[in-house]
Amino acid sequence: MYDRGLWILEQYGLTAKTSCKGRGVLLYETQEGWVSIKECVGTRQKLEQQYALMEKVKTSGFPYLDCLRRNLEGELLSYDREENAYVVRDWYSGKECDTRSITDIERAVETLAAIHKVMHLEVKEEYVRESLIHECMRHNIEIRKTRKFIQKRQKKNTFEMKMLSCVEPFLECGEGVVDELKASGYERLRKLNLQAGSICHGDYNQHNVLFSGNRTAVTNFDRWNYDIQTADLYHFMRKILEKHNWDIALGVGMLETYQKVNALSEEELYDLKLRLSYPWKFWKLINHYSNNNKVWISGKNVEKLEQLQMQYSCWQYFLKNAF
Repeated sequence: MYDRGLWILEQYGLTAKTSCKGRGVLLYETQEGWVSIKECVGTRQKLEQQYALMEKVKTSGFPYLDCLRRNLEGELLSYDREENAYVVRDWYSGKECDTRSITDIERAVETLAAIHKVMHLEVKEEYVRESLIHECMRHNIEIRKTRKFIQKRQKKNTFEMKMLSCVEPFLECGEGVVDELKASGYERLRKLNLQAGSICHGDYNQHNVLFSGNRTAVTNFDRWNYDIQTADLYHFMRKILEKHNWDIALGVGMLETYQKVNALSEEELYDLKLRLSYPWKFWKLINHYSNNNKVWISGKNVEKLEQLQMQYSCWQYFLKNAF
């Protein structure tokens, strides 16, 4: 694999000094600094749009991004001898955002708020994210379908029995969110954001924020999309709050930190609340169960389900009191 990486680097006029593995990538130190190499399944068109987005963010005062590089022929995609496609990006050394560190969490939120202010491009319809209403409705159908499937099974394993014992309140939350979204100004807010060309990172989490001294690097923009930008804030907040048992002081602190840099309207705050109100992790467990072997269920999934049950009251308390 490292030899394949060297073959790719030659197409950029780069020579490797040292190499190592990163999270899903190969990392090389070259005469022009560190770069990453990753196999690519995206289209050339979306990569060009991503390149334009990252160049805009970079020139707006955020130099530390894993920007796509063009090879010697000016292309964003490069190929190995088997015609597998790869992309090469700038890379920065640093430690990932520590989910136990309030300082790290605040820095990550401040950075997100700042890049949101410059993440706008003319809309390309093919990269607009699915409506949140449609997405939640689709997930609710999947939860109901899986519940019905398990109810019909004669012999149920531990995961299935635990899932049936707690599915109702989570499904009720999911259906409630859909009703509230339909009754809210969500569609109007979404339309306004699309008209403004608002773009989300798409996977903003602790693994994609790197710190080195005063430098903050943001990586992995591969899931970028056009959407209401509270989607990014919701995603980061949920990941952190799940690890802190939905600590209300921490959640309010993250929200205040974001708003000091990029103030949210009442509609955006309500949108954020509704996103946090959907039982995403419960659906994720259901989805994983539906798409995998049902004879043997990992003990990890049972533990995750038990944790969701234990956190339910804290989650609900947070939603009622944080906004």
